[in-house]
Amino acid sequence: MYTFAIYIYIFFVRLVALFGHKKAKQMLQGHKEVFRILKECVVPGTRYVWFHASSLGEFEQGRPMIEKLRAEHPEYRVVLTFFSPSGYNTAKNYQQADIVCYLPFDTKRNARRFLDILKPEMAFFIKYEFWLNYLVGIKKRNIPVYSISSIFRKDQIFFKPWGGRYRLALHCFDRLFVQNEKSMELLKTLNVEKVSVVGDTRFDRVVKILEQARQLPLVETFVEGGRPVFIAGSSWGADEAIYMPYFNGHREWKLIIASHEVDEERVKAIQEQYAGRCVRYTRATMDEVREADCLIIDCFGLLSSIYRYGSVAYVGGGFGVGIHNVLEAAVYGVPVFFGPNNQKFQEAQALKACGGGIEVASAYEFGQRMDAFASDAVALEAAGRAAGEYVSHNSGATVRIFRELGL
Repeated sequence: MYTFAIYIYIFFVRLVALFGHKKAKQMLQGHKEVFRILKECVVPGTRYVWFHASSLGEFEQGRPMIEKLRAEHPEYRVVLTFFSPSGYNTAKNYQQADIVCYLPFDTKRNARRFLDILKPEMAFFIKYEFWLNYLVGIKKRNIPVYSISSIFRKDQIFFKPWGGRYRLALHCFDRLFVQNEKSMELLKTLNVEKVSVVGDTRFDRVVKILEQARQLPLVETFVEGGRPVFIAGSSWGADEAIYMPYFNGHREWKLIIASHEVDEERVKAIQEQYAGRCVRYTRATMDEVREADCLIIDCFGLLSSIYRYGSVAYVGGGFGVGIHNVLEAAVYGVPVFFGPNNQKFQEAQALKACGGGIEVASAYEFGQRMDAFASDAVALEAAGRAAGEYVSHNSGATVRIFRELGL
């Protein structure tokens, strides 16, 4: 039934690709190239370590592992695979991996062909990746395979009466390195005992980002003058409806807005909502940003460095599919606002508990919390400090994993 479901999924991917679905077309095109890439690039006798990530977020969790392996064990070569085009398109030129490609759909034939060519010495599946045919094939070949930064909840299919085939995948791992004690306890109910609680490697990643944060002269010019700076990262329209009314009435703040999407329609929508002087990052001069009240980041790749310039941060997505990466902001020691759809995000829950994260459900509630910070500098500083300390205290998962593996 599992493999049958995979073939049904393949059928629907091909169907929507025929109707012009961009990501589906990219995925199918990438899958056509996988075995050619592997045959051309895999060198027989070379020691390969395989990392698999679903998308961009999981890739960021895997990066600390990959980069530590390359730094300390140059005898290995790294193969990095993706399920999603958003991950592959971002990381296809990643210099720390020797081969980057898609992972073919999880059929028995694809798994057999992939493993026959690559012959990895170790495999790491990041967070939610549990592809049964690949895992069974790896296990049959006695290749050590590990789950990294995984997290489990009672509502997942593994814990349902009909989840038997999926539970088999969990027993294929030589060890699951999970984020919290609750995950370990849930796995024990399934007699999965090879589990270690090490935390989340994303903390290591954001600490590294902080250490390597880029200097951005245009942004530095924008924030000159002593006015407090509000940074909205990965912002959607529903998020702007929460925070924009406040800043239209409080011009003592400067705004930096990095939308989740940067097409012309989104940029125009932001400009129309804000009553102050807006400039776009890619089109502004130094003189223009010096006089502006709002800087719109209309390109990708800068947000993780931009958070360093903020007094308060807001991370979008909490009024839709779920919040984006709050750790990228929290690592800089600033309080982080986000919307209510954060229940499945452990780091958001922990930030709320320590006082470094603030959940808001309406523009009125946002305004109240902002007024409280504006009138109490001590409280603002304490919230930022709590956010930063939460990140620093929870880093180190990568070192713990390497230590347990004896690498």
